[in-house]
Amino acid sequence: MQGPALRRAVDVRWRWKFLIAAGLLCAACGPISKLPPLPSEQVEAEQRKQQIDQIRDYFAQLSRLHNVAFRLRVANRDDCKDWAWAQIGLDAGTVTSLPRKYRSFTHEALSISWTQATVLSIADTSPADAAGIKPGDHLLTFNNEPVPRSETAKWIGGFVRNNGERPIQILVRRDGVDEMHKVTPVKACAIPIELRSESSPNAFATKSGIVIHSSILRMARTDAQLALVVGHELAHANLGHLDKQQVNQIFGWASGAVIDAGLMLGGISTGGAFTREFTRAGQRAFSVSFEREADYVGAYYAARAGYNLSGAEEFWRALSMEDPDSIRIAVTHPITPVRFVQMQKVAAEIADKQRRNVPLIAELKATQADPEPVTIQDDNGH
Repeated sequence: MQGPALRRAVDVRWRWKFLIAAGLLCAACGPISKLPPLPSEQVEAEQRKQQIDQIRDYFAQLSRLHNVAFRLRVANRDDCKDWAWAQIGLDAGTVTSLPRKYRSFTHEALSISWTQATVLSIADTSPADAAGIKPGDHLLTFNNEPVPRSETAKWIGGFVRNNGERPIQILVRRDGVDEMHKVTPVKACAIPIELRSESSPNAFATKSGIVIHSSILRMARTDAQLALVVGHELAHANLGHLDKQQVNQIFGWASGAVIDAGLMLGGISTGGAFTREFTRAGQRAFSVSFEREADYVGAYYAARAGYNLSGAEEFWRALSMEDPDSIRIAVTHPITPVRFVQMQKVAAEIADKQRRNVPLIAELKATQADPEPVTIQDDNGH
């Protein structure tokens, strides 16, 4: 009995010694500067200011994105097929209908109401713009149906879609005065577009919609450049690239699984190595070609929406400054010099068609037949 008790006592002493030594070590390595005191109220005030500024900046960027996207949606609605229905080019919400992270300071930052749907943005030349509705207006009813305070944007989108292209009587309150506005929706691409506050320059399409990082809007110095990015992702969706990549991935997985199974029958265990590698290869198959095709078709989308593509290729130089690896390394995306030169040539092709008054229809077969440039391969891509 004494042996275990003695060992426990020794363990306790060593633990205390270790804690004391660790505490002294941390104290010895601490800062030596005499830092100024920071009143908590000043820190809280600055935190509030930064949060308000961030909210204002985010919604300003969101308004710009929606403005560009609406023009693309209308001009290319035929390509969106089943993903096109009636829209009015209006974004609205209440404080409670917005994502939780924006609620604390949204009213102060943007004067959004807690109880009445407030117009956040209006796309230029949209039906809502033509009807005279303005940011800051309160939306009370659509055809006498009250606009709800929760999930406001979803409700408005659903109402307009179900209504179709028939006129809608929207009761608006502006500066305490109620006005009726007649809005006639137009058919447009309805693929959801989400803006995320992210520092990494990225944009991508998923099965559920398009995601644009806020850093992309900072890099896109003109709306024409932003239209190229949004058009690129819209082209991914319309051309079925995600479905094609999934098929290629499944084919790669099946091929690798056959090899692994064959070797297993011969008594060699691979641990599924061929399945993993072939799945990865299948996922990347034609990826660079898909990206070049999306750049190509996306440029046509932007031109159809009325954007002047002269100089729009400068976006790829801006991206190369943010991500130098993109200048020379490609796995899933072309290197930025390829994208720059291709955009120059596509812009010239489109300009020639415009001069000859030829319909702006992408030459898809010719583009798919183009050989891919030789690039250095690694695990990065854009």
